[in-house]
Amino acid sequence: MIETLLAALFGLLIGSFLNVVIHRWPNDLSVVQPRSKCPACNQLIAWYDNIPVLSYLLLRGRCRDCHARISPRYLLVELLTGAFFAHFVWHFGISLEALRGCLLSAILIALIFTDLESRILPDELTLGGLLVGLMLACVLPVAETTAHAMASMAGLDWNSRALSIAEAVLGMLLPSGALWMAGVLYQKLRHVDGLGLGDVKMLAMIGAFLGLRPTLLTLIAGSVLGSVVGLIYLRWTKSDPATYALPLGTFLGIGGLAVLMYGRGVIDWYAGML
Repeated sequence: MIETLLAALFGLLIGSFLNVVIHRWPNDLSVVQPRSKCPACNQLIAWYDNIPVLSYLLLRGRCRDCHARISPRYLLVELLTGAFFAHFVWHFGISLEALRGCLLSAILIALIFTDLESRILPDELTLGGLLVGLMLACVLPVAETTAHAMASMAGLDWNSRALSIAEAVLGMLLPSGALWMAGVLYQKLRHVDGLGLGDVKMLAMIGAFLGLRPTLLTLIAGSVLGSVVGLIYLRWTKSDPATYALPLGTFLGIGGLAVLMYGRGVIDWYAGML
């Protein structure tokens, strides 16, 4: 219990840092310097006004100096990160498996909001996360069987580390390659760009962490969710579909978090139905 509580508190601190990332990296700003300040009055924020969750609640979501409203995104990111960190430590204990879940959830939460707010998926998160996922695959097996089945069919006797790396590479290349091809075909048919490379890199990053089948499930879940929400938004606002830019990365991130939590059960259930 104490480990879960500590993980939640640590997650709140990481969530506070993610808020800095969400605001600064899309604008090519350093996350180290300068100190955080109110975007309305430019007053530096004191340390006691920068305590995760608590400061937002005590200040009632407003700047202490100019009383400008602070976006509820700051509170939401901190709470989400704390909740996911607590979940993984409660489920896996202090372990590399919990570390993988915490790292991927933190990256996805940051990407969800950078794409939603600025339509940018920073390379520091997508490509940097991809490298982290591949490194983790070297020491913590990716819990998938596709690479194992392919190696068996080819008569290859690979050890668990080689199979884990192969699974991460399959998850990295195949779903993102399919998404990239869909974007190319859309551009050829409609003569407009319908997909950013950031979405492709984000999906590759998820694949490096989770392997092939969970990443395909993430792509399906994110695409369906994005389509449904996009249609509702267009109907509600009567916007022109030709000018609406769907934040696909946001929906891939939501799908990735759902798969990270429940994907194994869905995959096992589907396999049992075959």
